[in-house]
Amino acid sequence: MGEKPRNSRIMQAAQNRNADKAPKPSRTTGLGRVIIAVYGILALAATVRAVYQIMSKFDEAQVAYSLSLISGLIYIVATFSLSSAKRSAWLVSLYAVGIELVGVIVVGILSLTHPEVFAHPSVWSGFGEGYGYIPLVLPIVGLWWLYRNRSERHA
Repeated sequence: MGEKPRNSRIMQAAQNRNADKAPKPSRTTGLGRVIIAVYGILALAATVRAVYQIMSKFDEAQVAYSLSLISGLIYIVATFSLSSAKRSAWLVSLYAVGIELVGVIVVGILSLTHPEVFAHPSVWSGFGEGYGYIPLVLPIVGLWWLYRNRSERHA
């Protein structure tokens, strides 16, 4: 009566093997979706604003409007690479978000030390103050998220 079924070890091994193959949380779930959504919103806002400014009044502030367009393009790259499951997407995301962080810091400092160059604000001027400092905080959160999900780059 107290006899174990013969195939219990086989069943247990199969369950363990299937547990290893279970899908792991992705960087595109949970907080990752929020990060991607915010990047998408910034990509749209920065790019559309920059294109409008360049088309209508580029001669007023070439540097600021060009930097806004560059930031918009970086946000577009970050949005698509963060949402991609391709092997190279993690590394592209790392570069895009890293460049964004450096850009926000450099442009933020320059906009304070050389205000004449930034007569009109760009997305990154004043460390992103025109966008509620989201351009400063988002790359820090994005880099942390990428670091936390770094094992996916080998997937």
